[in-house]
Amino acid sequence: QVQLVESGGGLVQPGGSLRLSCVVSGFTLDYSRIGWFRQAPGQEREAVSCIRRADGSTYYADAVKGRFTISRDTPKNTVYLQMNSLRPEDTAVYYCAAGPYGVPGGTCPSRLKSSWGQGTQVTVSS
Repeated sequence: QVQLVESGGGLVQPGGSLRLSCVVSGFTLDYSRIGWFRQAPGQEREAVSCIRRADGSTYYADAVKGRFTISRDTPKNTVYLQMNSLRPEDTAVYYCAAGPYGVPGGTCPSRLKSSWGQGTQVTVSS
């Protein structure tokens, strides 16, 4: 079993930056993918950015390409999401998830089979 704890959310003005952190503990060999998802009120949870453990390959949703960067610090079992040029539409609860692949060859973890953190609120507003 893997446990995940997110931090780093908050209120930021449009154009600002935040860095989210996800600390992974427990049976940390039990996942091959880790990713950031977000869910805004009334909307479905969507994948934002993911990283594959074996080779470090990454995925970014079109809406965040060029603005968000996922990275990892393996000795610290921590994954980061650097978010720049934030927009009001980035407002959501951001979740970290770790697990097996969602689709064969894919980069993001399975939503059904992954362990999830509790989420951290990101609000972009002036």
